[in-house]
Amino acid sequence: MSLQFLADGLVAGAMIALGATGVTLTYSILRFANFAQGELVSWGGYLALSLAGWIGTLVSGSVDPVEPLSVGWGVLVALLIAMPLTGLLAWLLDLVLFSRLRRRGASIALVMASFGASMALRALLEVVYSTRPAYFSRELQIALPVGYGIRVTPDQIALLVTTAILVAALHVTLTYTRIGRAMRAVSESPQLAQVVGIDVAQVIRITWFVGGGLACAAGVLLGLVVQIRPGMGFDLLLPMFAAAILGGVGSVPGALAGGLIIGVAEAVAVQVVGAQWRAAVAFVVLVSVLMLRPTGLSGRGA
Repeated sequence: MSLQFLADGLVAGAMIALGATGVTLTYSILRFANFAQGELVSWGGYLALSLAGWIGTLVSGSVDPVEPLSVGWGVLVALLIAMPLTGLLAWLLDLVLFSRLRRRGASIALVMASFGASMALRALLEVVYSTRPAYFSRELQIALPVGYGIRVTPDQIALLVTTAILVAALHVTLTYTRIGRAMRAVSESPQLAQVVGIDVAQVIRITWFVGGGLACAAGVLLGLVVQIRPGMGFDLLLPMFAAAILGGVGSVPGALAGGLIIGVAEAVAVQVVGAQWRAAVAFVVLVSVLMLRPTGLSGRGA
């Protein structure tokens, strides 16, 4: 029996995990569910696509594939530039909208505002880039056999490795660095953190930059193995929230585990009940976790 669906599920789960990590950071530190996170995924993908195009026009050879990947080094450079740019977009969104509502203590208004921001960002993407799908590369890749009937492409392997590196780097940062300890302190109690001299405003800025950067990485990786379109982040929104809650809000390794579980669960559902029920899997998992184990796998709840 081929286990190809498990490999496909892990690839999808890796993209979900990156977005879920941003969701879990935002929720644990800012105390609200940011539904605009999905649009940051889309914006990150399109920003990297535009930057890759500009780099390609300036430097000849940047579009030649970097073996064994399907894209040139221009896309890799574009990813490194687009991540802080997407983080800047997330911070500007907070500066213009969310911070004002946060000062008023309007938690419900924050959630509703994030819905509105999500729709506005998606509409703006459609105006600027149109609704037609776009691609980083149209190069065809030969899937490599890895055993048990599983075949993966080099781009998919790169996606899994990149996700592991980013999540591990974030976990190390939160655990062992000064700013990481400050972020964890603010997530526990912003008032006490401020009393001991932590710059809460700086922590909030860094949280938006990190969350936006991770969303951008998810968007680029999704565009690398599938395609880029304005609604791709919105399609990932429910799986991202399900993964964040399943892993335990505030836990970076939990978000990774939750994303992989959601991805594999969707792949299994496609095999068992059909592709038309794939979107329902994240909702079922989300409701089940909230009812049976609200603290998630890590024991850290919302």
